[in-house]
Amino acid sequence: MADYKACKSCRYITDKSECPVCGSKDLTAKWNRLLIVIDPERSEIAKKLNIALKGEYALEIQE
Repeated sequence: MADYKACKSCRYITDKSECPVCGSKDLTAKWNRLLIVIDPERSEIAKKLNIALKGEYALEIQE
């Protein structure tokens, strides 16, 4: 996942220049720990992290 970046606003991981979830252009290649959310309505982790859409998210974003 070397070409993928994490959105600094919602942590969604994408290979685009703009986040498809929140529309932010503030992306970073400096992220660690991948979280894959399949069913956000049933996932306790997704609820704690305020994730409403399924997809791949960064758990840690480095500054």
